[in-house]
Formats: sequence, C-alpha cells, structure tokens
Amino acid sequence: MKLILAIVQDKDKRRLMEELVKAEFQATMLASTGGFLREGNTTILIGTDEGKVENVLAIIQRTCHVREQLVSPLPPVVEPVDSYISAPVKVQVGGAVVFVLDVERLVKI
Repeated sequence: MKLILAIVQDKDKRRLMEELVKAEFQATMLASTGGFLREGNTTILIGTDEGKVENVLAIIQRTCHVREQLVSPLPPVVEPVDSYISAPVKVQVGGAVVFVLDVERLVKI
C-alpha cells in the first residue's frame, strides 16, 4: 500500500479531484499554504495499491500545470525603503510536489 501526498495549486485542485474520482481513486483534500508566495495550496492524500501509483502520477501530471505569474517582491526589512524597487517579476507557479510513501498499516474504522 502507498500513500501519495500531492501538493497542488488551488487553481488545479478541482480538476485533479474530478479526474481522480473518475478513475475511481479515493482522495482527501487538506487546505494548506505555500511558503514562497504565501498563497493557498491544497494537499491531496491518496491511498492506493503499489501497482496503481503510476496511474495516479499520470493523472496529477495531466491536470496540474506550471504557469507564469507576476509577483511583486516584498520590501527588505533591514534596508531603507527609498532604495527598494518594487517591479513585479515573473515566477513559475503550479505543477505539483508529490511524495510517495510506504504505508505500514491501514485501518478503516
């Protein structure tokens, strides 16, 4: 048995959950917050047999896309404010961070 933890951008969560349900995978969503952009993410927990892990990874890859976003950098805390330039920069966001873990025991109560 495997536990797949997929951390995805909120924009991709609905489509990912729909595709997982369509493929008959059970999943649980948890709200989470990203560290870099401090934006909402969703952590999705999927338990599955070892032989189906690649199917789940393929669904995640098909539905969670990397995109570019303009971000205004935060001003430095120590530097004087008048030397700060607040031009937005493009960063890549989206996609998914996926962990595949061994499950020693599963109990449904």
